[in-house]
Amino acid sequence: MQDLINSLPKSAKDNYKQNKAFFLKLKKKPPKQLDYLMLELHNNEFKRTDCLQCANCCKTTGPLFTEKDINRIAKHLKLKIQRFISQYLRIDEDNDYVLQQTPCVFLGNDNYCSIYDVRPKACREFPHTDRKKFQQISNLTLKNIEICPAAHNIVEEMKKRIK
Repeated sequence: MQDLINSLPKSAKDNYKQNKAFFLKLKKKPPKQLDYLMLELHNNEFKRTDCLQCANCCKTTGPLFTEKDINRIAKHLKLKIQRFISQYLRIDEDNDYVLQQTPCVFLGNDNYCSIYDVRPKACREFPHTDRKKFQQISNLTLKNIEICPAAHNIVEEMKKRIK
């Protein structure tokens, strides 16, 4: 698994122009059944992929925290909202709350998340490959295939299915 994870950035870079052109075409004229295809590809991939063997998303990136996420997690941790924010979060260049550091402080050595049941929406939905109107998040997907083996595999299969 680690070899695959290590190869993702180079693979994404090598295929960037091809993937960018593919997503541009997809955005201009999405196939009628794209949402169904993406759901099928996503579900098939996650029957094979065990995120606990990887956790690269948690090790290398930080999710965006919405106000609802902050309130829910602070309550779960029995912290005042301001205390949770000052202890774990910072405001990024887009004026969003993100983790102060990576890897995620809630990720254990066993790749389990200590706040899994109340994790941020961005974590619950990652890698966003089963999202409706998938073609609208091509820039996000181009980033995710650099870090997520499942996203990489889904995009490669999608390119085979959509000519």
